[in-house]
Amino acid sequence: MAPSVLVADDDRAIRESLGRVLQLEGYHVTLVSNGAEALAAVKDESPDVLVLDVMMPNVDGLTVCRVLRSERNRTPILMLTARTETSDRVAGLDAGADDYLAKPFELDELLARLRALLRRAGSEPNLDDSTELRVGDLRVDTSSRRVWRGDREVELSKTEFELLALLVRNAGIVLDHTTIYDRIWGYDFGPDSKNLAVYIRYLRRKIETDDDPKLIHTIRGVGYTARE
Repeated sequence: MAPSVLVADDDRAIRESLGRVLQLEGYHVTLVSNGAEALAAVKDESPDVLVLDVMMPNVDGLTVCRVLRSERNRTPILMLTARTETSDRVAGLDAGADDYLAKPFELDELLARLRALLRRAGSEPNLDDSTELRVGDLRVDTSSRRVWRGDREVELSKTEFELLALLVRNAGIVLDHTTIYDRIWGYDFGPDSKNLAVYIRYLRRKIETDDDPKLIHTIRGVGYTARE
C-alpha cells in the first residue's frame, strides 16, 4: 500500500508542485492550505507523514506540531521554513517536529528526508541484549523509550531519543557525522548541514541542565561521543 503524505502550505504553487511530484513518486497525497485544515485532515485520514510549512495563516505549522504532540500523535513531521536561524530551527524541534528543510529546497533532498522519516517510523528500535543503557547518572530505557538524568525524567522527541540512544549505546566511541546521519536519518546531508548540530544542542539543553556534568562531547572536525 502506498504511503500517505499530508502537505500543508499556504503557497498554492509550492503546494500543488509538491503534490504532483509526490504522486509521481507513488505517494497518496492530501493537500491543504492552512494549519486548521491540516489538523482536521490528520484526524480524518491518519497520514503516514506530514509536510508542514511553518508560516501559515490562522494556525501555523508550529502550532499544528504542538497540538498533535500534546495529543500523543507521533506521526513523523517534516517542517518547511524560510527561516534559517538556529533559534527558529530549535523552535521547530521544541514543537515536536522530526526534521526541517529550509526554503528554497531541492526536491531530491525533500524526497530523501521523507523516505528516511518513513523508514524510521516503520522500523523496530535497534536494541542490544540490554534494554537499559547508562552513562554516569543518565539512564536510557530502550524498551519503554524513557530517559532519566539522576531522578529527573527527561522528555525527548523520537529523533532526540534515537540520537541519544545511539550515543549512549556507543559510549566512549567517537561517532563521525556521516555515521550519525546514516543511522538516525538514513541520509547524509553533507558537510554544510547544521541539522545534527541543532539536535545535539537541543539534546544538551535537556539532559545537561544546571550543574549536571557534561556527557555529550564534541570532537572537533570528527563528530560526537557520550562519556563521563
